[in-house]
Amino acid sequence: MRVVRLQDPRAFLDRAESWLLQREAENNLPLGIAASLVGVRPAASASGPANAAPGPLYFATIESGGGVVGCAFRTPPYKLGLTRMPLHAVRLLARDVAEVYEELPAVLGPVAVARAFGEVWSALGGVRATPGTRQRIHVLERVTPPSRMAPGGMRLAGPADIPLVARWLASFIRETGLGEAGDPLASARRLCGEEGGKRLLALWVHEVPVSMAGFPARTRHGVRIGYVYTPEKRRGRGYATALVAELSSHALDLGFDHCVLYTDLANPVSNRIYGGIGYRPLQDVMDVDFE
Repeated sequence: MRVVRLQDPRAFLDRAESWLLQREAENNLPLGIAASLVGVRPAASASGPANAAPGPLYFATIESGGGVVGCAFRTPPYKLGLTRMPLHAVRLLARDVAEVYEELPAVLGPVAVARAFGEVWSALGGVRATPGTRQRIHVLERVTPPSRMAPGGMRLAGPADIPLVARWLASFIRETGLGEAGDPLASARRLCGEEGGKRLLALWVHEVPVSMAGFPARTRHGVRIGYVYTPEKRRGRGYATALVAELSSHALDLGFDHCVLYTDLANPVSNRIYGGIGYRPLQDVMDVDFE
């Protein structure tokens, strides 16, 4: 068993992509993140030179018998991500990660793998590991239309929607704790296709916009649905369900084979709703936070 640290996202995909694609929907994060970074030069810190940035990218494979059996990835300042892997490889991986980072905010991965890494990292670094958010990855290949479609319709968000989307993203980040969404205004500009970019977010409109959902990341054959949000006073009317169903159909019509989304296991309503439109459970993952 060995850890192979790759110098950049392209080298990582060259070595790991075929293994990751065997479970493409499950591995949507490493596939999507690495693909989005291919050819992108590391940015310098806003407060100083490049060496003042929060740390280098980390892409690694765990290999045994000449083949890949797991992967790890990180884009600082965000958490470390893990795929499925043999549990006895976790200690070896943690030691390699410790050669790159003195500390981590958290780790995200399949439940057993994340817990095992948390225990090892806690012992290595003298930090406390605490269980964080538990999520379920769902996958859809065919949409089942809602039995009762909410009034209104879907449209792609554009530059004129940036102020509204930025406010909703701020609320989404605050309510979900998903800090990876970054600066709300910058994210809104990107998702709404400012300056000719791709429009990656849709709105459900019933006289006025009442819900949003995006497809911010893709893999070779699939897209990930995210940023699903309805303002509190508009909830309970089926807007998000209708929007996710319509957006998923839109993605499949574009030629993708499947859609993936994550739900918070603490929210049984969302898990039930998405199951009703064709999403099926694929894998449970969790955060382990380090203090």
